[in-house]
Amino acid sequence: MATLRAAVIGLGVGEQHILGYMRHPACSVTLICDIDDNKLDYARERYPGIRLTKKDDDIFKDPSIDVVSIASFDQDHADQILRALQAGKHVFSEKPLCQTPQQLEIIKDKWTAHGGRIKLGCNFVLRAAPLYQYIRAQLAQGVLGTVYSFDSEYLYGRLNKITDGWRRNVTDYSVMQGGGIHMIDLMLWLTGERPDSVFSLGNRICTEGTPFRYDDYMTSLFEFPSGMIGRITANFGCVHRHQHVVRIFGTKGTFLYDDAGPRLHLARDPAIGPTYLDHPPLPSSKGDLIPDFASAIIENKDINRETQIVLDGISISNACDSALRHQRQEMIHYL
Repeated sequence: MATLRAAVIGLGVGEQHILGYMRHPACSVTLICDIDDNKLDYARERYPGIRLTKKDDDIFKDPSIDVVSIASFDQDHADQILRALQAGKHVFSEKPLCQTPQQLEIIKDKWTAHGGRIKLGCNFVLRAAPLYQYIRAQLAQGVLGTVYSFDSEYLYGRLNKITDGWRRNVTDYSVMQGGGIHMIDLMLWLTGERPDSVFSLGNRICTEGTPFRYDDYMTSLFEFPSGMIGRITANFGCVHRHQHVVRIFGTKGTFLYDDAGPRLHLARDPAIGPTYLDHPPLPSSKGDLIPDFASAIIENKDINRETQIVLDGISISNACDSALRHQRQEMIHYL
């Protein structure tokens, strides 16, 4: 008999959440919510026996639901996270957790009020990629020496999704929150450091003449207390396949991942080539973090540090947008 009962809101990437819970022997998905009748018809056939609803409030009012997975539109995340926390339910959400500093402050307060009993997670799936788990271990062992630069490009390569899809209707849509935040999280998670300040530039040349109203290209430059410098670019309009480019420069070595594949440079001698890595740069599915999150709930593991990194990432992305909006360097306020 399942000891953890989950509900999922949203049947886009949310289906990967469903499958993630199903992979855990002590979990069951008991309720699915979507506002689209066609998606509910699909779920009725694909997942017989699971209750369906068009009203997310049915989930928050159901005392049998232990954990809520949120895979709705970005602008709905904050409200649904807050209602789940108010109902005393664990929460696993797609990114971004929320869109504004005010929303983040309320979420942090509601989560903190539970004293660690309620688990809060976000689906930063690159944490589950074997390549980045390997690189994190290498960094912890000092293989690259002192890291002085983290440089990453989030190449979205799916222009139609912001010119024709739901994103074009989101007020103040941010490509840094909508995609670049994956690289922000990776920067924090891999290096164990967080920046003090940020400066941003952007443009919307690729989407000129389309219904999309905001910058489709944005790059942010970060200063860290250690002296490390970070740069993250969210490039939604590029003519390129969807890819995460990462470059980490240390005093003893360099890690590169781009079209040439993942590799380590560990010698300054130009005659010595790089070591190519065969670790996959992507997780096997977008639900790979969910079984461990479910185990953390069942076993009451302390994952507060991982959650704080998620919250810090939102603080950083908000500062990136503020720096772009005001065209000035912004100090980053953490909660």
